[in-house]
Amino acid sequence: MIFDPQSFLTSLGPWVLVGLGVMVFIESGLLFPFLPGDSLLFTAGLLASSAVIGVPVWSVVVVAFVAAVLGDQAGYWLGHRFGRRLFKPEARILKTRYLEEAEGFFAKYGGAALILGRFVPVVRTYVPLAAGASKYHYRKFLLWNMTGAAAWTVVVSILGVVLGQIGFVRTHIDVLAILVVIVSLLPIVISGLVRWRKSRRAAVAPEAAAEPQPLESH
Repeated sequence: MIFDPQSFLTSLGPWVLVGLGVMVFIESGLLFPFLPGDSLLFTAGLLASSAVIGVPVWSVVVVAFVAAVLGDQAGYWLGHRFGRRLFKPEARILKTRYLEEAEGFFAKYGGAALILGRFVPVVRTYVPLAAGASKYHYRKFLLWNMTGAAAWTVVVSILGVVLGQIGFVRTHIDVLAILVVIVSLLPIVISGLVRWRKSRRAAVAPEAAAEPQPLESH
């Protein structure tokens, strides 16, 4: 049920903010990257603006912000304490490949990765861990962390509020939640395709170089 944001949130009743906070915290810091972070926050904003879940939109933003910040803190300290030892190439969830992608993302963008990565599933889970494993300066991490959490919670939840004013969206929340997930996964898909093309070119280049060249006729 947790992968159906509307059913999950409406089933929580008066505990909806607690459930939202717990889910955001787990996805942000406890290395479970496949929970519905974007679609859950989007749906929470939409349902709150429609008075379906009985809480104001500002409370959704505040709770999600606090949970996201605390989740990143947990991820940072896990990385700082255990580093790469938690990951194995053959693991089902804690794959070394996920950490390497997050490390590459962090190395490329530095502290800004904590803002950009917030909008990319999987990456947002492991970037704080990569920051901790690399012993990134904690005060800088905290500043980027809070900025990224604020940007993510405000943008995604308000997007749900705005689109929730459209009749079709209100009656097809499940479809919109799926679209949110698809759009948020696009950077990962594009990155994977780019890596695949580069690996193909790298594999073809030695083969082409090894082919015998035709003798020139005189």
